[in-house]
Amino acid sequence: QVQLVESGGELVQAGGSLRLSCAASGRTFGSGAMGWFRQAPGKERESVGRITWSSGGAYYADSVKDRFTISRDTAKNTMYLQMNSLKPEDTAIYYCAVDKIPYRRRWYDPDNYDYWGQGTQVTVSS
Repeated sequence: QVQLVESGGELVQAGGSLRLSCAASGRTFGSGAMGWFRQAPGKERESVGRITWSSGGAYYADSVKDRFTISRDTAKNTMYLQMNSLKPEDTAIYYCAVDKIPYRRRWYDPDNYDYWGQGTQVTVSS
């Protein structure tokens, strides 16, 4: 079992920046991938991006490409989401998740992830 804890969400003005963290503990997964998702009120959960744990290679949704960056610290078992140039439409609960498989064609599909955190709220004011 893997436990995931997100942190760093808060209220920020449009144009600002935030860094979210996702700390993993419990059974180490060693390989695989981790992803960030978000869910706004009344909307479906959507992928923000994903990072392959071993290589550090990342994929991003078009809506956040060039604004958000995913990274990881393998020694701390922690993944990060650096969010710049935030927009009101980025307002959502942000979740991190673990996929035991490192590479997938449908990396953006939440059904492919095995463990989830409880989420952290990000609110961007206009």
